[in-house]
Parts: sequence; C-alpha cells; structure tokens
Amino acid sequence: MAAATTIRRAEKRDAAELAILVDVSSHGFASWFWYGAVLDGSKETAFEQGRSFMRSDTEQAAWKDASLAVIGEEVAGVVIGHPIEPSIVDAEAPHPVIEPILALQKTLVGHWFLDSLGVYGHHRGRGLGKRLLDHEIARGGGRPMSLITESHNETALGLYGSRGFVEVARKRAVPLLDNSKEHGWVLLTRGAA
Repeated sequence: MAAATTIRRAEKRDAAELAILVDVSSHGFASWFWYGAVLDGSKETAFEQGRSFMRSDTEQAAWKDASLAVIGEEVAGVVIGHPIEPSIVDAEAPHPVIEPILALQKTLVGHWFLDSLGVYGHHRGRGLGKRLLDHEIARGGGRPMSLITESHNETALGLYGSRGFVEVARKRAVPLLDNSKEHGWVLLTRGAA
C-alpha cells in the first residue's frame, strides 16, 4: 500500500530540509547566493547560511511562508509564497545577478509571490508539483499571483501554464559563472480569483 501524501505548513525545525529543497527548486542558484556568507567569513558552508536563513522568523520566503509535501514520513517537496510588500520598490539588489529578478518583482506590489516550488527528483511524476501549486494558489486568498522562472525550464512553464499563469515580462539573466547557460527570467502572472 502506498504511503499517504499530505501537505502541511513548515515548522522552524524543517529549516535544513527547506534549504535543500529551495536549492533543488532553484537549480543551485540559492546555494550560489548563500555562498556569499562563506566568502565574507560569517558561515562555513553555503547550506549553513541557507539553514540559518530558513530558520529566520522575520525574513520573507523563510519557514513561516513555506508548506511541505510529505509522503509517509518523508518530506518530498516544498512551496513557498508570500505577498509582495510596497517596500520592495526601494530594495537594492545585493549582487548584479539579482538585478533582473528584483526589477521584475518591483512590478508586483500587492501580488502573492510564488518564491519556490520544488520536489525531490525521486518523487517527481506523481503530481506533487500540481498539488503544491494548488495549495499555494489557495493560500494566496484570491489575489493576483506571480512567479519568476528560467526561460529554459519547460517543465515549470508547462505546470504554471496548466494553472492559468501567463508570461507578462522577461529579462535577460546575468550569468552566475562564465560558462553558465544563457537564459532569461520569465515573469508569469495569474489574475485574481
């Protein structure tokens, strides 16, 4: 008999699992960003910084904004969403790589923002991404909902398109490394319910 799948709100103690899943959902972008804490000497590893961020009680996109898909006793996926506050208009990108993403986010004041959606590879193909997305759409409370994904992520574009998200803008991504795959950041929006 297959184990039951549930979606539950994250707890602070889930921070390490959240950090891993956020990195999975961002294809390594999160750990690249967190590595800045290693470079400045405040942490020993990128994932120590990721866990620390996810444990924060005050940061957006940390544990309080997250929900987890659980199969039996195993965490299988994550979705993180939060409102875009007016203060984002004054935010400055901490690194040039973040500038195009932040520029897109600044157009979304008042939207519910889908920050991360990720499922471990061995749990994909079971509809967990759809269930997590539907959960977050409900959590958004009928507000317009938006997200940003990579232009070459056909799986994500298909999933979001199946739930009524449409492309409204695109910005060229700043490469993380010299040999990084060239792509764009795609802003997708779904109207208010």
